[in-house]
Parts: sequence; C-alpha cells; structure tokens
Amino acid sequence: MSSATRTATTAPLTTEDAELLVSAARSAAEAAGVRISVSVLDAGGHLLAFRRDDRAVLISGETSTRKAYTALQLDAPTADLVQAVQPGGPFHTLPTALDRPLLFIAGGLPVHRDGRLVGALGVGGGAPDQDHGFAAAALAALAA
Repeated sequence: MSSATRTATTAPLTTEDAELLVSAARSAAEAAGVRISVSVLDAGGHLLAFRRDDRAVLISGETSTRKAYTALQLDAPTADLVQAVQPGGPFHTLPTALDRPLLFIAGGLPVHRDGRLVGALGVGGGAPDQDHGFAAAALAALAA
C-alpha cells in the first residue's frame, strides 16, 4: 500500500486513560506524602479528568491545568521549559530581582500514542521537581 493511500490511525486519549493518569499521579504523590492536583487534557485541549485536593496549595488546580496546556501546546515537558528560562537560557532575556527564572512550570508532560500527540497532563501541589516526577510516574503507568 502506498503512503498516499495509507491512513494512519491514532487512538485518542480516552477518559479511562485520563482517569488512570490521575490515579497513578495521585498514588505516586501519596507515597511521597504530598497532596496534589492533576489535570489531563485531550489533544484538543479539552479537560478529560481533573482531581483537585483542597488541602493542596490553593492555586495548584489552576497550575496543574496551565502546566498541561503548556505541555500540549509546545509538545514538550515543562521541565525542559524551566531550563530554557533559567538565567542564560534561550528564553531568559530580562533579569529578575532575585535572579530567578521568569517562568517556573515544571510538572506537565505531553502524552503520545503511536508517535502522535494525543493529550497532556499537569501536576501541581508539590515542589516543581516532585510534580514532574509524579507526572512521569503517571505516564509510565499509562504505557504499562
């Protein structure tokens, strides 16, 4: 079959997938003693699943969704973007009062299936490196 007539099919991110991502991220965080919020978006940016913990950092719900949107729009782990906005990084152009990055959004990861972007998840509530780790653990559970 020629490539012109072959159609590539990619299974979308389902609500079951999204619920598994939320559950896996929550389990990883609970094992570390951290309360988190988790947002899972499909490829169109629609919220498929969300878990808010009112005992987590108050803004963690909004933060987790922003992390997911950023990962989805740029198709990149937000931890990579954190490095880009560090002083001397390609996105860092203005100094800040405490010489800290202008943006700090680690904790969002794109979700791929069959080499295509099908969604993203974001985690908020812990330290940035923790959030990224919880998201990575959730993504690993989806692949299992």
